[in-house]
Amino acid sequence: MRSSFFLLLTIFALNQSCQAQKNTDPKAAAIIQQCIETHGGRHYRNFDISFDFRAFQVRLKHQGGKFRYERSTRDTSGKLIVDVLSNTGLSRSIDGQAQTPEDKYRESVNALAYFALLPYKLSEPAVNLKHVGEIQIGDQKYDKIEVSFDQEGGGKDFQDVYCYWINQQTHTMDYLSYATGGPRFRKATRRETVGGIVFQDYDNYEIKDTTISTRDYDRVFMEGKAVLLSKIEQSNFKVH
Repeated sequence: MRSSFFLLLTIFALNQSCQAQKNTDPKAAAIIQQCIETHGGRHYRNFDISFDFRAFQVRLKHQGGKFRYERSTRDTSGKLIVDVLSNTGLSRSIDGQAQTPEDKYRESVNALAYFALLPYKLSEPAVNLKHVGEIQIGDQKYDKIEVSFDQEGGGKDFQDVYCYWINQQTHTMDYLSYATGGPRFRKATRRETVGGIVFQDYDNYEIKDTTISTRDYDRVFMEGKAVLLSKIEQSNFKVH
């Protein structure tokens, strides 16, 4: 009985170790860690910053392992709508009156924070990193990092696969791609450092070919076949 018990413990420990290492790519992890340091490093751990994004006023806060992401706007009748996503869950209010929030608001607030806080968000436990090659875009050389997600902690769209292009010289995240909601390729255009954290604006391109992998969107972009859809811009930053 005793030997069987210890055998089971050993098998369990080995299984946990294998799971922890199943998607570990040391090269990709080192590249992303250096990129995170370049974009903000230790400043990501504790900050409180607000900014405007389209029709929304956004406030993102990290403090002692806790987070609070707030998004507010006014509807056509002038009512103030506030969505707050935190460690304790999602809340929504309209003119100060609590509402029952739908999951779609959780996803939209989380997505807003996710893209604003890249590349820091690539350090989360559910993220799997893989180095998938090198490429030159213009006069710059890049490492291509493919990102997938575990089901546990990976969110509603955990099956999505993203790709990030990390500048080998500056260690900045200059391009990214994803397929959720339609194939998109983003090019960083303007950077602003606020409270030690780098925030980026993007040109947002559509990729018409839906059959190719997100890691290959760079080829379509360089061939001039990517269609500029919109500009992703943030303004009026404030440190609280």
